Amino acid sequence: MSDPFDGTERSLGQLVASATAEMSALVHDEIALAKAEIRQDVKRGAIGSVAGIAAGVVLLFSLPMLSFALAYAINTWTGGHNGNGGWNLIWCFLLSFAANVLIAGLLGFLAYAKFKKVKPPEKSIASAKQTAAIMQNAKPHPRPAQRPALDKASAVARSSV
Repeated sequence: MSDPFDGTERSLGQLVASATAEMSALVHDEIALAKAEIRQDVKRGAIGSVAGIAAGVVLLFSLPMLSFALAYAINTWTGGHNGNGGWNLIWCFLLSFAANVLIAGLLGFLAYAKFKKVKPPEKSIASAKQTAAIMQNAKPHPRPAQRPALDKASAVARSSV
C-alpha cells in the first residue's frame, strides 16, 4: 500500500504507528472538547449557585432591618405620622415581609434559570458516539494464510537477510 503524499511504500509498523497516533490525537481532541463544555457548564452552575446563595443571604440578613424600616415607612405613608393612626402596624409588617419574599423569589428564579441551562457535554457525547460507530464498522484486514513451520536455521538465515 502506498501513501499518496510521498509515493513510497509504508511498512505495517509505520501504518500501525500512524493509525495509533491519529487515534491518540482524536481521543485527546475529544477530551479537550469535553473539558471545554464542562468548564462552560461549571461557570453557569457557579453563577446559579452564587445567585441562590445571594437569595438566601438577602432573605436572612435583610429581613429584620428591612422589615422594620419598611413597616414604619408604610405606617407613616398611610398617615401614622400625624396622629391619625394610619394602617395598623401588623399590616405594615406583613406588607414589608411580602416585599422581601418577592425579592428572594426573584433571585431564586434567577438561580433556577441558570441551573436549568446546565446541560451534559452534548458535542463530546455526539463525537464519541460517531467515533464509536466508525470504529464498529471498521473491519480488520484478512490475515495471510499460515506458512508451514520453518526450522530454526532457515528462520535465522531469513531474518538476517
